[in-house]
Amino acid sequence: MSMRATVAAIEPLIELKFGQVGIANLRLNEYDPEALRAEIEQKVAAAPQLFGRAPVVLDLSRLAQLPDVAQTRALLEAVRAGGMLPVGLSYSTAENELLAKELSLPLFAKFRAVYERMNGADATPEAAAPAPPPAPKARAAKHVDEPVAVAPQTAPTTQRHAKPVRSGQQVYARGRDLVVNAMVANGAEVIADGSIHVYGRLSGRALAGAQGDAAARIYCLDFQAELVSIAGRYRVFEEIPAELHGKAIQAWLDGERLLIEPLAS
Repeated sequence: MSMRATVAAIEPLIELKFGQVGIANLRLNEYDPEALRAEIEQKVAAAPQLFGRAPVVLDLSRLAQLPDVAQTRALLEAVRAGGMLPVGLSYSTAENELLAKELSLPLFAKFRAVYERMNGADATPEAAAPAPPPAPKARAAKHVDEPVAVAPQTAPTTQRHAKPVRSGQQVYARGRDLVVNAMVANGAEVIADGSIHVYGRLSGRALAGAQGDAAARIYCLDFQAELVSIAGRYRVFEEIPAELHGKAIQAWLDGERLLIEPLAS
């Protein structure tokens, strides 16, 4: 028996786990591979540590017509030539699914739900709320004690993180706000489906409203972030006024604009 067979009898060759992975959604408004490459090159040059070789999902939902396989390959090559790495397609339609299969790429469907919520789109029939069940028929009274209904406990609305978030670490508050009672280091990432509060220095990345909540906000006491994002709208360090560096700030969305201002003292 080989060494590999002996080890396999004890443990499997691979271990598969699912977790939150920071992948950007790259949505195209028109088909122009050369312009796409040029814009990506500009972003990578402005913030190479943030955008250089960053994994992105290509969203073709805004194009007037879905490109064919050859045209999509040209887009993927433009993304690579610009300095980012395309890892799949987003927006789950039957045509996109077929295109993704022909390109041997995964399809990321969750971005569709985020954009639909952000744009106020109506729910699809499949996602519509089910009709209420019919009222129960009247029944004769019984002299039997009915069990007392217990109100379900609601999930906490805030996730607290007391330790520093160090470089390479990621903290994700799924379905709630995130409160960090320490610093967020360079290269670290804090993500929340709601708002983010950092009671210390924010030097890494903060992504609030990760599932499309445009009402989410970001607060911190010492602002030195590499990137802040709310519901997919972002600003990087190089785009932020110097007078905000090191200050206590709040960030929020005003329509399509991500605003950052000092907190009132």
